[in-house]
Amino acid sequence: MANVVEGISKELASIVEAAGPAVVRVEGRRRLPASGIVWSEGGIVVTAHHVVEREDRLSVGLADDQQVDAELVGRDPTTDLAVLRVEGVGLSPAAPAALDDLSVGHLVLALGRPGRTVQATLGIVSALGTSWRTAAGGTIDRYLQTDVVMYPGFSGGPLVNAEGKVLGLNTSALRGVSLSIPNSTVDRIVESILSHGKVQRGYLGVGVQPVKLPEALAEELGQETGLILISVEPGSPAEAGGLTLGDTLLSLHGDPVPRLDDLLSLLSSELVGEEVIVRVLRGGGVREQKVTIGERQ
Repeated sequence: MANVVEGISKELASIVEAAGPAVVRVEGRRRLPASGIVWSEGGIVVTAHHVVEREDRLSVGLADDQQVDAELVGRDPTTDLAVLRVEGVGLSPAAPAALDDLSVGHLVLALGRPGRTVQATLGIVSALGTSWRTAAGGTIDRYLQTDVVMYPGFSGGPLVNAEGKVLGLNTSALRGVSLSIPNSTVDRIVESILSHGKVQRGYLGVGVQPVKLPEALAEELGQETGLILISVEPGSPAEAGGLTLGDTLLSLHGDPVPRLDDLLSLLSSELVGEEVIVRVLRGGGVREQKVTIGERQ
């Protein structure tokens, strides 16, 4: 038994040693520093938005004890992510892992570097789910909750699996529990910020309220509710596309919108500037309108 425990102990230590160089210290607030992950080539570092309280005088502490200046490329408060760039030093990006083979009960390690050396805490995956929306309106591709203890300064650091590969970025700011933002979400946000300096989000310009559809139409469409327009902003994409007060949205770009969350999820960066078909219920009949999606400022 002792040999088994010793073997597990050595394996955990080797995981931390292998993943540690991609974990950095982020100096972006007055109090305790936080952590970050070397995400990709070109000195791209990701961390948690809530730990970057200033936009200048940022620095990053590396595994070899160097401290170098960092530039804030952009941030997305809705997913609690910030992207930094470090130049002039060679950084090795973290090795990513897919969530496909991850299950509740799997052992995971949360790593951080709020000080000079890497720190670690062990736990299990306590909950896995599908995509969800944060209170600020951001879309997270998968719900990944663990029981790891998020020590001060661990936000922004990686969650790693038993192979030492990164599953996501740890944060305690989204729901008050230990959550990890999966790699797919981080990749999407990083790509948008590097391309546009921010995360683009679609804009329709309407106020909506869920409403039950007529029974026959509900059966035909396979959805019980739509979104009735209670306001249409002047000069908005909705007004330009011919949507009017009292219309009931049924679908956008071919996807049903029975709830507000469904509409918000569809208004992604991919649709900005695109002409889409919006199906509405108007005067007892279903009709289609062409609307060009704007960009939320």
